[in-house]
Amino acid sequence: MAEPAPAREPATAAPPASAAWAQAQLLPCDLTVELELPGLKVRDLLQLGPGFVIDSHWQASADLPLRVNGELVAWSEFEVVGDRLAVRVTEVA
Repeated sequence: MAEPAPAREPATAAPPASAAWAQAQLLPCDLTVELELPGLKVRDLLQLGPGFVIDSHWQASADLPLRVNGELVAWSEFEVVGDRLAVRVTEVA
């Protein structure tokens, strides 16, 4: 009888860090997903509130730029996971 394969770590787990990278991994960074809304007016911002919908030129399937500290690192898309809005990386830049 064959032994079951050992369980693998989830794909989201980070690789083990060397001692040289241990401190660098703790540095803070800003992650942003950009959704440009051309034509947005101040009056639109003043109307913002629960239930207000802002129209955009983005297709539902269009990838959005994902930046770390202002530098493009990947392309992403929004996804609903349970009751949360998540970002799925679709392509690394």
